[in-house]
Parts: sequence; C-alpha cells; structure tokens
Amino acid sequence: MLEGSQVRLRPPTAQDAALLFEWYQDPELVAPFDRYEPDTIDTFAAGLAGAAHDPNSLYPRYAVELRATGTTVGCVGWYRAHPVLEYIDVWYLLGDPAQRGKGLGREAVQLLVTDLFRTQTVHRIGATCDVENVPSARLLERIGFRREGSLRSALFHHARWHDVYVWGVTRSEWPSPPKA
Repeated sequence: MLEGSQVRLRPPTAQDAALLFEWYQDPELVAPFDRYEPDTIDTFAAGLAGAAHDPNSLYPRYAVELRATGTTVGCVGWYRAHPVLEYIDVWYLLGDPAQRGKGLGREAVQLLVTDLFRTQTVHRIGATCDVENVPSARLLERIGFRREGSLRSALFHHARWHDVYVWGVTRSEWPSPPKA
C-alpha cells in the first residue's frame, strides 16, 4: 500500500471489480482502451487478479482511494511498454468526475512513479496522452515529466485517429530519486 496526504494506492480487490469494469467500459474515461473491451465482468475480474504478476498487463495495479473516507475514486497502472527498450509506462484515471481538479491524480501518479523507481531497475518511466487531453498533459508536466515528442495517429478513439504526446522522466530527474 502506498500512502500520500490525500490518497492511498492499494491493490484492487474483488469488490473493486464492478466499479473499475464500469470505468473501463466508458469511452470518455478510458480512451486508449477503445479496442480493449473485456467481454464480461468475470473476464475483467480475472485480469485484475492476475495483473500483479504480469509486467505487460493493462489492468489496474492499484485502486486510488481517498484517505479520509476510503472511497475509491480512480485507478493507476503500469506496464513494460517495449520488448527491448527498458522502460515502464504509467497510466492513470480518476473515474469519479467530482474528484478531478483536486490534485488527487497528481498525488497518485507521484506515489506510483516514486514506488516504481524504488522497486524496479528501469532508468526511465514514460507516459502517453492524447494531445487534446490538456489536464493529463498538465499533470505530467507538473510532476516533472518532460514532453519528449509526439506520435502521429497513434490512438484510435471516437472513430478517428489521434496524435499522442510521449512523456518521460529519468531516475536522476525524479525528485529524491530512490536507489535501485
């Protein structure tokens, strides 16, 4: 479990599956996974249960809950993005629209990245976001990621191709980088 001042990251439980599945089915929340649709809640729950042991899994690795109430408001994850290049990509979503704009996503991603640098041997952690997703780009920039470039027509969402920004941060750039 990872603790911040406002949020706690904890492994998702079977009780989280229905809520997280609902968020994964909403194309407004989970744009990159338009083509990734588990057929059933049972398929999703099985993937969720196995995510901790699969470095390529796109399932959530942590539920994001409010420390004050224990309410689940989002989820975050990571995966090995390339079979040869040694880096990890992170992703995040706040499924509860009422909780956006309060710094919760920023704190959740900071906790995740700090933990990844502490527990993994990678030198670089990356992220991508749709060029039209200004809040996501702002979050990454605020926590120290650098925009490294863009990929044209890399994300299919809402029946059209979108460009994405590629972001990254290295271990030496991360505030108080933990030892590998």
